[in-house]
Amino acid sequence: MYEIICIVTIVERGKAENIVKEAKEAGATGATIFYGRGTGDKEIKKLLNIHVESSKEIILILGEKEKYKKIMKSIVHAGNLKTPGAGIVFSLPIMDLIGLKHREFLDELENSK
Repeated sequence: MYEIICIVTIVERGKAENIVKEAKEAGATGATIFYGRGTGDKEIKKLLNIHVESSKEIILILGEKEKYKKIMKSIVHAGNLKTPGAGIVFSLPIMDLIGLKHREFLDELENSK
């Protein structure tokens, strides 16, 4: 069976390009970057009296299950994500996927009907 994993990374604005570059070197075939805004900045300011940038870049990478751990390790390294407040990364299983060139997956989907 052809399993796909989605790796989601959320970092401060301006850091995504370098993270994607390293993820590609680790086996990612591409990525989607879009912008968002976090909501925890005011709460952190009140609690810890530090500024946290609310502008974020969200990176989505779809990849084969066999490659995702290596890609995630490269993301953690590139984004310095072991440092508190630097960002987060997590993975999700993809149940259905249409629109990419993963022919094997589409064949399996068609044959399962």
